[in-house]
Amino acid sequence: MMEQYYLKQKKILLVDDEKEILDMITDFLSRDGYTQIRTAGTVKDALRTAEEWGAELAVLDVMLPDGDGFSLFERMRGFTEIPVLFLTARGEDEDRIRGLGLGADDYMVKPFLPKELLLRIGIILRRYYKAEDPAVKLAGCRIDLARAEVVKNGEHLPLTAKEHEILSVLYRNAGRIVTIDQLCEAAWGENPFGYENSLMAHIRRIREKIEANPSKPVSLITVRGLGYKLVLEGRR
Repeated sequence: MMEQYYLKQKKILLVDDEKEILDMITDFLSRDGYTQIRTAGTVKDALRTAEEWGAELAVLDVMLPDGDGFSLFERMRGFTEIPVLFLTARGEDEDRIRGLGLGADDYMVKPFLPKELLLRIGIILRRYYKAEDPAVKLAGCRIDLARAEVVKNGEHLPLTAKEHEILSVLYRNAGRIVTIDQLCEAAWGENPFGYENSLMAHIRRIREKIEANPSKPVSLITVRGLGYKLVLEGRR
C-alpha cells in the first residue's frame, strides 16, 4: 500500500496539443490518486517543464504544433532518463517501431481506454522505480519514504502526508537548495502562495523527528533568504 502511495507521488508530464485530451487524462489520473501532474501543448513548453519541474514520467503525443514527439523525446534525453510513454493517433507500425526503438517504454494509440492507460502508467512506474532505494540516511536517523516514517534511536516516527511531500522533494534535490516556493508547491499544489508560515511549521515538526537537536539542525539546513537543503549522511 505504501509502495502505491509512493509511486503516485511521482511527477507526471502530459504533452498533447489537444486541451480536451490533457484535461481528460489529468482528471482520471487525479481520480486514481496521482497528485503531481503537469501539462504542455508544445515541444518548447514540454522541454521547459520537464527540466525545471523535474518530471519523473512523460506521456508524449507524436504530433505537436512545433515539432514531433520523437524529436522531443530525443531532446529530453539530453538532460533526463525518465520513462516515456507515447500516446498518439498515429498507429502505423513504422511509428510504433520508431518510438520503441528510440527507447520509449510503451506506445498507445488513440482512441484509448482510460483504465488501460492507468494500468500501463502503473506498470512503467513500478518497473522503473522499483530499484530506487527510498531509505534516506541522515546524520542521526533514517527516513524510509516507502513506509513514510523516520527511524531514530530504534523508534519509528510516522510522517504526515505533507511532511512526506516536503521530504521527498528535498531528497530528490539532496545537497542542493530547494526554494520555499518549490516546497510549498510540492505540498500544496500549483497555487502555493500564502503557505510560507505553514511550511515553516512543517519544517519545525520534521526537524523534531529527524534531528538530534532540532534547535541546531545538521540535516535539514536553512539557507537564509532562499530555502532549505537536505544533507545526507557523509555529504555536504
